[in-house]
Amino acid sequence: MKFIKYLVSLSVLFSIAFQAKATLEYSESEAKASLQMLDDMLERRMYFINKRQLKIDSLTASLKSGDNSAKLILKIAEEYTAFNNDSALHYLEYGKQLASSEEKVPFILKHLALLPLSGSHSEAVMEFDSIESAQLSDSHLSLYYESGRQMFSYIYSLSGVDNKTKLKYGDRAIECQRKLIELLPDDSVEYKYHLGEYYFYNNEKGKARVLLEKVFETEPMISNYRARAAHHLASIALERNDENTYIYYISQAAIADVASATREVAALQELGSFLYSKKDVNRSYTYLTAALANAVECGATIRMVESSRSLPIIERAKAAQIENKEYTIYAIVCVLVLIMLTLVATLVLLHREITKMRKLQDKLQKANKTKEVYISQFLSLCSIYMDKLNQFCKIANRKISAGKVEDLYKLTKSGKFVEEQSREFYEVFDNAFLHLYPNFPNQVNALLLPCEQIQLKEGELLNTDLRILAFMRLGIEDSSRIAQVLNYSINTIYAYRNRIKAKAINKETFEADIMKISSVS
Repeated sequence: MKFIKYLVSLSVLFSIAFQAKATLEYSESEAKASLQMLDDMLERRMYFINKRQLKIDSLTASLKSGDNSAKLILKIAEEYTAFNNDSALHYLEYGKQLASSEEKVPFILKHLALLPLSGSHSEAVMEFDSIESAQLSDSHLSLYYESGRQMFSYIYSLSGVDNKTKLKYGDRAIECQRKLIELLPDDSVEYKYHLGEYYFYNNEKGKARVLLEKVFETEPMISNYRARAAHHLASIALERNDENTYIYYISQAAIADVASATREVAALQELGSFLYSKKDVNRSYTYLTAALANAVECGATIRMVESSRSLPIIERAKAAQIENKEYTIYAIVCVLVLIMLTLVATLVLLHREITKMRKLQDKLQKANKTKEVYISQFLSLCSIYMDKLNQFCKIANRKISAGKVEDLYKLTKSGKFVEEQSREFYEVFDNAFLHLYPNFPNQVNALLLPCEQIQLKEGELLNTDLRILAFMRLGIEDSSRIAQVLNYSINTIYAYRNRIKAKAINKETFEADIMKISSVS
């Protein structure tokens, strides 16, 4: 019978291996996506816990209402298993007392399977060894070997005994699993999982990987078998240094645990420690803290001790997290300081530009006032000459009407009239020009040799030299036009210009320097 069972097992294995084109491997992007999914699930951790607690509360309410059936008590104990170890042990003990002799067996077996989590290793082994397996029914015999496998596995992984004793417990766990496989239907998920795990612990990782991947692919996300298969597959991936596949599988195992509100777990703690070694401090702190909280809330004493070993890692991760936040704060402060300095510099520059603009506005206002004065003087001069012209016309008309043509001739020939008009023109022109160029005489002297400085007589605003230069500064450089305005001959203007130029410090640039004299001081 056993031989036939092994043949069936091998045929199933080879069939699966033949159908699989290649074992699954996952990319970095898939690993990151799985971690993100785990992050999202952990944010909803209390929702899943409350959901499971509500289910338990519903069952306990039925118990309180008078339903003391062994089936209900066992159901409550199973719901508390891996959720609250103390409560699970309590209801299993309670069921042992109330159930009939036949009904007691599941309570006894499940009770001894959980005892190692509370530190009662010896008691669990003694109770297991005291059971006569030959007297158990087939269904109870399967549970017997499953409980033995679980109990010895807990003792092997959680105890602090010497290696020789530890290996003995490991061997007994494998032996219980081998006998369990013989009893399970070969088309069941339990059979595929336990056979895969059996190969895993016997270091036949290739065979284990094919079977466990099949379980992982076919079971729903919150399935306990899927979570356990994913954990083993993660270990296999880590052995071949495939970190992306390892992260994917171990995070999928943790996701199944969180979604099913399973607290007695190791995947989250293992993943947190691994990510800490990879410098993912934030996730490491989150996962290790959640794993420790699970152990405390579950009440599994040995698991709490195991999880507490990660406290130094949690502390270092938290310290690193705080340090990273401090660096971030320092960086933000530095950026703000730079922004403030930039703002201050901008305000200073803006203030300078505003000051310059105000000065330019002041100069422009002064220039506008000066031009207004100049225009006013020009209009006044025009008005005076128009008036003089009218007066001259009246005098000419009177002289001609009175037949005094000789007197009119003498008046025009003497030149006094023109001289008088020229003096008035000079006075108005000098006044208007000095409004535009108030420092013109001094600025001209700065261009002349010290011994050739222009000295104005008392009461003079400008003399002939300065007036010629003034016309040049106004853009009237043609000597003939200057001669007409000043009532001089062209030769006289030429002579004046040459004489003034000869007095200059720099004769070559003198006329250009005159043009550079500013209009507003």
